[in-house]
Amino acid sequence: MKTKDIIIENKVSQKKRNFFGVIMVLFLFGLQSCENTFLDVVPDNVTTLENAFTLRNEAQKYLFTCYAYIPKNGDAIYNIGMLAGDETWVAPNRAAVTSYAFNIATGTQRRANPYMNAWEGNYQAAGPADLYPLFDGIRHCNVFLENVEDRSKVPDLSESERLRWIAEVKFLKAYYHYYLMRMYGPIPVIRVNIPIDAPEEQIQVSREPIDETVDYLVSLLDEASIGLPPQITDTQNELGRITRPIALGIKAELLLTAASPLFNGNSDMVGFNTKEGKSFFNTVYDATKWKRAADAAKEAIDAAEASGHKIFYKNDVAFTISQTTKTKLDITQAVTERWNDEIIWSNPNSRTYELQRICMMPLDATVAHNQARKVLSPTLESAMNFYTKNGVPIEEDRTLTFGDITVLREATAADRFNIREGHRTSIINFDREPRFYADLGFDGAIFYKFASGSDETKYHIKAKYQDYAGSADAFDFNVTGYYIKKLINWEQNFGGGTLYKEYAWPELRLADLYLMYAEALNEVDGRSTDEVLQYVDPIRLRAGLRGVVESWTNFSSNSTKYTTKEGLREIIHRERSIEMAFEGKNYWDIRRWKKATQEFNEPVKGWNVFGTAESSYYQIRTLYQQRFVAPRDYFWPIDETTLIQNPNLVQNPGW
Repeated sequence: MKTKDIIIENKVSQKKRNFFGVIMVLFLFGLQSCENTFLDVVPDNVTTLENAFTLRNEAQKYLFTCYAYIPKNGDAIYNIGMLAGDETWVAPNRAAVTSYAFNIATGTQRRANPYMNAWEGNYQAAGPADLYPLFDGIRHCNVFLENVEDRSKVPDLSESERLRWIAEVKFLKAYYHYYLMRMYGPIPVIRVNIPIDAPEEQIQVSREPIDETVDYLVSLLDEASIGLPPQITDTQNELGRITRPIALGIKAELLLTAASPLFNGNSDMVGFNTKEGKSFFNTVYDATKWKRAADAAKEAIDAAEASGHKIFYKNDVAFTISQTTKTKLDITQAVTERWNDEIIWSNPNSRTYELQRICMMPLDATVAHNQARKVLSPTLESAMNFYTKNGVPIEEDRTLTFGDITVLREATAADRFNIREGHRTSIINFDREPRFYADLGFDGAIFYKFASGSDETKYHIKAKYQDYAGSADAFDFNVTGYYIKKLINWEQNFGGGTLYKEYAWPELRLADLYLMYAEALNEVDGRSTDEVLQYVDPIRLRAGLRGVVESWTNFSSNSTKYTTKEGLREIIHRERSIEMAFEGKNYWDIRRWKKATQEFNEPVKGWNVFGTAESSYYQIRTLYQQRFVAPRDYFWPIDETTLIQNPNLVQNPGW
């Protein structure tokens, strides 16, 4: 860390942050209520920090300043996982979007002024305008805790509310550390703020070993969970505040990450030590870390279910629709339905209007490209990843043969709810699972939304070059021929009024927790396959699929795959990559599983979106040859300037 990242901010920067925190609060409650005038910006003639903890109202402003650093994962520009891997692609040369995460996908990360630099808070790290340096957020959390834990301060704050606020900020402090650890590996752990007049050797902090960091963050999250409410009861004013299931869920995610191959027994990290020679990583595999992760995930699931969280089904559709269409709504609205019961943590610090706009495509010739920009493009590999209609990978289904995917097939009446009847498209777009049709759009795909009413086939995508959803626009164009439908709320409307219905970004869903538990449980010796599948099969059921045993037994060329730990691990990984597609999670999963050297060293492909006819459009085009260098690219570089200013820091291997 730089020296400036240790000391308390001066009056001007502190006021800037308090104002930012207030703005965040207004949005936090604005999603649910129009009553957004109860907070005032601190007057210019008030020294903010000296007065921040005199009364409850002022302390609450500081509380929400701590909240204001939550990364804006509901925006594809700032959600690193959306564009740093190979799940989605955009036009080169920043034709449509300026994304520094995309620089990472194209292998141009650098150690001088690194991209997506959450350590210093620049180059689009976590949010816009360099306002999200996470060590600043941690410092604010420490300031808050130091003052609010002092019972002589904020005298008009009730003890119950004090304990809750302390718990919320302990969670935020832990979360910001975890976010940095996932990116950088070993980090300095800022347990308390260092005084401004501390000696230089105290200010120049060091990175700490991973296991010590994880243990400290787990203790913070455990402390936080005790003081947090199990659920939000004041839904008019408090939606988006941290709850006990959120804290336990993030603890499970932290421990799952720590148990995974990147952090657990990673031999690539041999010799990566502190200046004193202490190893940052325990390079000997520890199976008990999976047990710890499994127990944490089960605790989080139990807490979430006790608070009313459950797998989401869209049961309030007023129109008469087929089960095919209903299943697709179950899938997509689990993400986009505001505050639905599956979502454990909604992040109202992150707006999704622009995310939906860069995913959406025009559905007729009257829609302008800047209203439905369609630039966030799933790759051909992403499309291939989804199961067949039989619930197994396309390369394993012994009843279906895809072969040359440039071969075309005409949709029949049986396909009409997924593909426009009579339309010809690639064979790869037929006989796929419901999540394929719910999550993805393509040339000829049906797009059902609220404006469709009972006419399920009202809208379909025309994607060839000169079609209304084609790539003829100079700036807003799709580069692969696949579109993201999953992230668009079904109430999207081109007919006037608001084009996109915003929703708070779902940081954590119950389905995510189920898959965490299944993964960890499978890695723990002595646990039964039946118990693991109790948490995989409900997700498949919502997706319109049979359970794992039935699907693999009846349709897979590797029918006993689920009977071994290795085979079931592969099934769980694939299930997770499908269920969490386009939510920014798969990028981090690939890294923690140490699969990036395989996944991110392959060509990125799509259809020839500049084709005007079937013969030219349905040709596979290589967009880029990715290059991932291990172990270097598994962790972010620390900025060279930071290393110069703090010689106690050690650079990551390879940088």
